[in-house]
Amino acid sequence: MMAELDSSETVAPRGDELLAVEGVSLSFGGVRAIRDVSFDIRKGEIRAIIGPNGAGKTSMLNVINGFYHPQQGLITYKGERRQQMRPYIAASQGIARTFQNVALFKGMTTLDNIMTGRTLKMRRGIFAQALRIGPAQREEIAHREAVEKIIDFLEIQHIRKMPVGKLPYGLQKRVELGRALATEPELLLLDEPMAGMNLEEKQDMSRFVIDVNEQLGTTIALIEHDMGVVMDLSDRVVVLDHGQKIADGTPREVQANQAVIDAYLGVAH
Repeated sequence: MMAELDSSETVAPRGDELLAVEGVSLSFGGVRAIRDVSFDIRKGEIRAIIGPNGAGKTSMLNVINGFYHPQQGLITYKGERRQQMRPYIAASQGIARTFQNVALFKGMTTLDNIMTGRTLKMRRGIFAQALRIGPAQREEIAHREAVEKIIDFLEIQHIRKMPVGKLPYGLQKRVELGRALATEPELLLLDEPMAGMNLEEKQDMSRFVIDVNEQLGTTIALIEHDMGVVMDLSDRVVVLDHGQKIADGTPREVQANQAVIDAYLGVAH
């Protein structure tokens, strides 16, 4: 696995740090999406990434799990430092994510969508899986049992056999969370998990985010625009504005930071 990584080296983990972003810059043509940003994510925490629209938040998540490759900077994950993360390596090493826009297979059932999250865990060949005989059948049964536990955990038993395209938006977001959990991530990246939800749906999703963190022990990094949610859920918050980090600290510290207040009010610097 190590031989497949570009410009990588192994370094000792620093304290309880799970992932570190070090001096990352990302440009698209003449547009600088991220400018020399550094921050870390500690094991077991809920780490919020916030900022106004166009601040570079989603671009940062895309750098972390390898969809984008920065022109400058390093990503350190579980003590391994590299210039680029590759998506398949991120997934195999325990980084999962959800997206701003729900990315589900709309014609498939809830159960089958979550089952796709088990793909990396499957060891039998495609033909054995298609025939469902012998060890392949036993493996599928074990994976389905794992998926059923996730369905119970997220309280979506009543929609397990429904095509997700027929579900309300809030439930689709919950199914997407279930698919990410099916990969058994160490680090879960949530891109606006509450977007488009009403108050009741936000309360439900907030509860599940806390349960994933506390009961499953999953480290979470989330992007969210609802400041009430951010302040209630997160242990620490990093704030981006026009691709630059302008604040980093506890929710209380960030909430009182004048640069953050100015950014959200649109005050010119």
